[in-house]
Amino acid sequence: MKVYHSLEAFQKLPNAVVTSGTFDGVHKGHQQILSRLIEISQKRQGQTVVLTFWPHPRLIVSEDSQGLQLLSTIEEKIELFSSLGIDHLIITPFTRAFSELSSIDFIQQVLVDRIGTKKIVIGYDHRFGRNREGSFDFLQRKAPSFGFEVEEIPRQDIDALAISSTRIRAALLHGEVEIAQELLGRPYSFSGVVVKGKQLGRTLGFPTANIEIREMYKLIPANGAYVIETSLRGKRYGGMLNIGVRPTVDGLSRTIEAHLFDFSGDIYGEKLSIRLLHYLRPEQKFENIQGLIQQLAEDKQSAIDYLSSVN
Repeated sequence: MKVYHSLEAFQKLPNAVVTSGTFDGVHKGHQQILSRLIEISQKRQGQTVVLTFWPHPRLIVSEDSQGLQLLSTIEEKIELFSSLGIDHLIITPFTRAFSELSSIDFIQQVLVDRIGTKKIVIGYDHRFGRNREGSFDFLQRKAPSFGFEVEEIPRQDIDALAISSTRIRAALLHGEVEIAQELLGRPYSFSGVVVKGKQLGRTLGFPTANIEIREMYKLIPANGAYVIETSLRGKRYGGMLNIGVRPTVDGLSRTIEAHLFDFSGDIYGEKLSIRLLHYLRPEQKFENIQGLIQQLAEDKQSAIDYLSSVN
């Protein structure tokens, strides 16, 4: 897959089959659109083009974007689009000026002049152009005069899947990682750099990697203990993860700490991608350190049992 970080970097194609949107999470609903895009492209002997936007449009045009939480970073989106077999990914910098582009100018300047669109595939609720004025009906009316075709993924097809980025976010914020996995088509994941913490886990017999997520907008699920999976230095490890403020040891800030099974070594500065598999329990405050250690031992056994049942 070829990746372009501006429309100007893209060279117009003779037979582009296009879709556009923010695609947060690239969930099963999005995957249905992308699958149809690829199917049409193969039949027409064309090339698939995904047009997406960064930063997220709400960060630019919405007054309530404070605290916006997204399911995927731009790096994660690139990996997902590539894995699904897309030919070209255009990441358009979303600016205030771009948001003011009218729907007719978006069609002419972006879809036709810049990309060379011959067919566009969109979801039933897709909107585009200034104030989201453009719609499927608008595209359909204008398409013949611009020389391309339009196909809409019907509402009933998407609704039948009962999938939305909003629903996935809600599930994760309640610790419902299996529901999120079903809607995404894969475990929810996030990546971060291992940094030095207070090293309390080591003194408890459960050394942990303290993970720093640098993308402030990336959604971090509910506080609690989780079963996880990660890859490190070419090898896959199971483990358990705690998200929270560590109330038993008077923690003052939220941390993300992973204990990897059957691993020891210094990994400070390395990047870990965590895949959430199962929610074990909510975070709780224990009467003493011994109570915490006992619970961690129980959590580890539960995590091992869970990993054994799914592998």
